[in-house]
Order: sequence, then C-alpha cells, then structure tokens
Amino acid sequence: MKTNEELQKDVQDAIKWQPLLSAAEIGVTVKDGVVTLLGNVDTYAKKLEAENAAKNVAGVRALVEDITIKFGTTWNKSDSDIATDALNVLKGNWQVISDRIKVKVENGWITLSGEQDWNYQKEAATNLVSNLFGVTGITNNITFKSLSSNDIERKDVEAALARNWSLSNQEIHVEVSSHRVILTGTVNSLYQKDEAEKIAFNALGVWAVTNELEIDYNYDFS
Repeated sequence: MKTNEELQKDVQDAIKWQPLLSAAEIGVTVKDGVVTLLGNVDTYAKKLEAENAAKNVAGVRALVEDITIKFGTTWNKSDSDIATDALNVLKGNWQVISDRIKVKVENGWITLSGEQDWNYQKEAATNLVSNLFGVTGITNNITFKSLSSNDIERKDVEAALARNWSLSNQEIHVEVSSHRVILTGTVNSLYQKDEAEKIAFNALGVWAVTNELEIDYNYDFS
C-alpha cells in the first residue's frame, strides 16, 4: 500500500530518472492516487516524457497534466516552418507511410490525420513529430486498417496479454467483435492499462480497441 507522500516521491523519482528532465522543471502533487504535474518545459518532448514517466509508476490511478511549454524569448518558429519540419521527419522515417499522413499546424499544435496499416505506425508518427522544436501539442487522428481481413481470434489476444510480465497476473477480460477488441477488468496502474491496449492492437485483424480497464490499487490515505 502507498500513501499520498510515498506515491508522490515515486513519481518524482521516476521523473528525475528521465534523461530530458530535471527535478526543478516538474512539480508533483498527489491526492488519493490522482497525480498532478505542474511546471514549465521548453519542448513538447519533455512534457510527453514527464507524462509517460508518471504513468509508469505503480499506484497512479489518474493523471492531471498542467505543464506549460515556454520557449526562449528570442526564439520563434512559424506554423509553416513546423509543418515543413513535420513533413520532412515523417518522410525520412521507414516506420510510417508518409504520403498517407496529413499535417495541420495551428499555434504550434500539430494535428495528424490520414490512414496507416498498423497501430505502431500511428504511434511512431506522434513520437517523430513530438521531438520538433516549436511544437506545443499533438492530436493524432490517424486511422488504420490492418492488412488482414480476418476476424480477431480472442484466444490470440488473451495469450499475448498472458505473455507480458506486467499483465500476466492481472484480471483482464477480452471480448471481440469483428475487428474490434474490448478490454474489461482491473489493472494496477495507468502503465498496465496502456500496455494492454498496445498489445491488443498488435493482434492480427485488429482495427480498433475499446479499453474499459479500471485501475485498482491498495492505498493508505489515513
């Protein structure tokens, strides 16, 4: 069991461990398993790294992100420049089919749309543009359809979840409907919830995942 103070320290330590971040940049508050991140960073990549570090801590039930991106006063980049950089970084990477991705930029916020064959390509697109200077946020509206037209085998998804060290002992129930997987049950952290969804997306024939997993963790809030 963890108290608010213990969970706060665990999240702070996880953030300190990240190579892009320093302890002075991100503040952490915790109340009943809900973690709030505060502070200023100078790139979107740092903001994303702080969020991911917090999600990976056991006991984090929900995450509130209040991190502000502040660029240097003498540094400026137009939306047109950011869009050009985004198109170039996507075009130069083998993980994505770049000619099927559209990029829109407004006030530094990138919106990605289009279609890819696999979920890992959608995730790769976000990761690639998140490292660009001037980016204030990302909305990924990319859709995809697996190359397989076969319906999903539930046993294949269940076996993949069971093989994962962090999920093998969790109470996860799998339902399938045509090309959609529905996950229900309980896990111990946001990390496990996200990991289960990623694994389900990797199954042959999956076009969509509905993640209804709930986070259940023993706290000591006395």
